[in-house]
Formats: sequence, C-alpha cells, structure tokens
Amino acid sequence: MKVYKIDEDALELPKLILKNIKASEDLGLLKCVQCGMCTSVCPAAQHCDYNPRDMVEKVLENDESIISDDKIWNCFYCYTCHSICPVGNSPCEVNQILRQIAIDRGIANEHVGAFASYGETFLEMGIGGMPKTFFMTLHEDIEGWLDFKGELDQIREDLGLGPIKMPQESIDEVNKLLKKAKFDKRIKKLKE
Repeated sequence: MKVYKIDEDALELPKLILKNIKASEDLGLLKCVQCGMCTSVCPAAQHCDYNPRDMVEKVLENDESIISDDKIWNCFYCYTCHSICPVGNSPCEVNQILRQIAIDRGIANEHVGAFASYGETFLEMGIGGMPKTFFMTLHEDIEGWLDFKGELDQIREDLGLGPIKMPQESIDEVNKLLKKAKFDKRIKKLKE
C-alpha cells in the first residue's frame, strides 16, 4: 500500500474518473464497499481473470497500473455489475473510462487498432460498414461472400431497395462533422 505525502492526492484517479464526461452524475465509485457483488454476477469474471471488484479497488487505491492492465479489455459492457451494486457504483462505467484513458495515452492500440478500419469506413462512406480490410477474411470464412458483395447492388435493386451508398453530399456532410470532432485524427492515432 502506498503511503501518501500531505501534498499528494490519494484520490487523483477516482476524481479523474468521476469528472469524466462518460461518468454518470450518480456514479457511486467512492461509495464502493468492496462487497464483490459485481464480480459474483459478472459474465467476464466467470470466463477469464477479469474481476470488476479488483479493478475498482485499484482505482480507489489510486493505482494507475490498472489503466495499462490488459484485463480491463475483458469487460463485456453488459452492465450486470451496475444493476446489482448496492451503492450505485458501475464498474462497467469505470472500466469504459479507464479504457478511454488508455486510448488517450496511446497504450491501447493493440486492443483498438484493428477497429480503426471501421472508423475509416465512416469517413469514406458516411455510415458504418464492413471495412475492406476484412473482405478477404470473410471470403475465407464464408463461401461465396465476395460474389455476394460484388452483386449486392444488383440484389438490392432486384429487391426494390435503393443503393447502399449514401449520396455524396450526405457523405461530405458526415465527413465535415466527423472532422470537426477530430474523429479523423483519432482514427489516425489508433493506426499508429
């Protein structure tokens, strides 16, 4: 256990989490009594070494090593922990914020880098879609997938559906919004 000097803040990490935009106003992080109810119902804890109670304990102990701990990436975000907590804490929410801190610090790329191509698809098409980088993997896994993908516009037309691609002016508008939010820079950072 770390001993703090008078001028050190023993709650620096919990305070950082509580003032995060993703933290609910009533997040009961500082009320956690370490009862373990969250871990007892957590599906991830039942199938791997992820433990929401331990994760929250490290946060409350101001142990920043939790930010780079690979275990935080095992949370399913099912909110089961949130629904059972007797003091209104949400380890799931805390976990999401820890992941975001890890991404912001550039120490999460091995966990989220593969998803950068989904973001590129938003920039390219204005909507989410299967990134081109996955086409060959799908072709290997699903017989006829590339043929289906190549014929998709005709299939949609035969079904009386419009094209899957948005009008260019809509794509440009979405792109403008995403760039204003610096989404493109975030995707670039994830790919580094």
